Amino acid sequence: MATDIVTQLANSLAKTAVEEKELSYKGQGKKWDDANSVADVVKEIEEFDGLQALRLEGNTIGLEAAKAIAKALETKSEMKCCYWSDMFTGRLRPEIPPALNSMGDALILAGARLTVLDLSDNAFGPDGVKGIETLLKSPTCYALQELRLNNCGMGIGGGEILAAALTHCHKLSSEEGTPLSLKVFVAGRNRLENDGATALAHAFQLIGSLEEIHMPQNGINHPGVTALAKALQHNAGLRIINLNDNTFTAKGAMAMAQALKHLRSVQVINFGDCLLRSAGASAIADSVSGGLPILKELNLSFGEITGEAALTVAKAVKGKDQLEKLDLNGNCLGEDGCKALKDCLEDLNLGGVLGSLSDDEGDQEDDEDDEGGEGEEEEEEEEDGDEDLDEEEIDEEEEEEEEEEEEEEGELEKSSTKFSTPAPASRPPDVSSFLSFPSPDKLLKLGATRASLIQQQVDVSDSTKTAEAFLKIASVYKEENNEVKDAVLDSVDALLRKAFATPSFQGYSFVSSLLVLLGLLKSEDKVKPVRVVPGHLQALEHVVRQDYFPKENVAVLEAFMSRNSKALESCGDARSSLQSMLQRVRPEG
Repeated sequence: MATDIVTQLANSLAKTAVEEKELSYKGQGKKWDDANSVADVVKEIEEFDGLQALRLEGNTIGLEAAKAIAKALETKSEMKCCYWSDMFTGRLRPEIPPALNSMGDALILAGARLTVLDLSDNAFGPDGVKGIETLLKSPTCYALQELRLNNCGMGIGGGEILAAALTHCHKLSSEEGTPLSLKVFVAGRNRLENDGATALAHAFQLIGSLEEIHMPQNGINHPGVTALAKALQHNAGLRIINLNDNTFTAKGAMAMAQALKHLRSVQVINFGDCLLRSAGASAIADSVSGGLPILKELNLSFGEITGEAALTVAKAVKGKDQLEKLDLNGNCLGEDGCKALKDCLEDLNLGGVLGSLSDDEGDQEDDEDDEGGEGEEEEEEEEDGDEDLDEEEIDEEEEEEEEEEEEEEGELEKSSTKFSTPAPASRPPDVSSFLSFPSPDKLLKLGATRASLIQQQVDVSDSTKTAEAFLKIASVYKEENNEVKDAVLDSVDALLRKAFATPSFQGYSFVSSLLVLLGLLKSEDKVKPVRVVPGHLQALEHVVRQDYFPKENVAVLEAFMSRNSKALESCGDARSSLQSMLQRVRPEG
């Protein structure tokens, strides 16, 4: 405990020292296209003696501007921290790799030794990872402690490139006697999937120094989870593990439980929305009971866990004096199960740590969940090695069957269902139900595969149907709720990325349909506009920044958003923010 306090104090003092030598342009919303537009920034960098940290996040930097900044960085040998998230808004993807290359080469030339590299929210894809590959392999990153690449759209290919670069860096730095000791790795919402996660797992096992790992919403199933579990047990200093909204199933959960038995420093575990199921939760509970002495937070929410398994988890946290939060919301406890859980924790003097159970799914479907889980595990054994038929597909089949049951409540038998009785009303909603009557709760309950499920449900060759689906998803956007916000944006990105990549999809028709549905453009057809809510405009603000959105459509949106319209009167702040973003991303000329 005393060691932790000393370490935290040392880190705090080091951070304070860096902040005193920091140059920040954070959140200024500047649009730097060329060397002239960034001349003042270049001058300040050049004149800043002992510069250690440069904040460029929240601006947009073109290739020529990046080259000018890079030139100024060539003499900054004391640089330690690059906070460069969200700095390519509205830029074409081909511009980004050379921009990153030039800035990385400048740091290498300067002989800098970075400790923090943050390139989150840049949506640069696999090519962007290639843009930092040389930097990551160089001596400039031998002392890197924090690597933040959240929401960059790396994909499987980008994950594999990144893993190879980190492995190379560790090898060369070890040969010099100073092995790479990465402490914080952040790569949520990158669609890494199993192959990308597995490649990174090999690098993590080699590095062995991680203290925090954040990889939520990456479409990782049990093979990828198992690979990560094997790697994490070699990182004895791990304090935070966040794999929220991936698909463990019992198989992945058991592998992760085994890894936890090797770790003593873990303080935060976030396995929420990971489909652990009861067997997986019980395995995690066993590891918690036998170790993890300084655990502070345990999130096993929305995992199809029954009341009995939840009680096993509750009993496992007995004696965890530092526990502050236990989240078992959104599982299948039922009224009696919820009461039993609360009573158990009260008896352990831990009643105050239990989070809300307001989204509990009820215990009516326990038998069906257990049957589905067992069937799934048997199928995994029979199809061992066949990753094309994985948990996600089985879950999708079950959800399609549930949809048929809900839509035809009067029928007692369905030829496509596994169970003999209709689904109870409390079953999680399906995609069709969500798109018919959208709500934040329904979207979250679609689980880790919501984006792919929505992709499959919507006919993206039809621009009008795509616009309608976008507005329905966006209508549940909540700026103050990060979980809902991320679910909305992830779903919107998946839908529109697929749409704009479809050859028959007409982007201009999509924008026209959008304007008609928002009541901003009259149509010859009798189309009833939706009631515009701030979420529509907030989600659209996100969309226009993404690489998949054609920038030639920006001017059209900007023109209509500038008009006086009663439809937008209730969305003043969201409208102003969208207008500002449209101005920033609008192509010149």
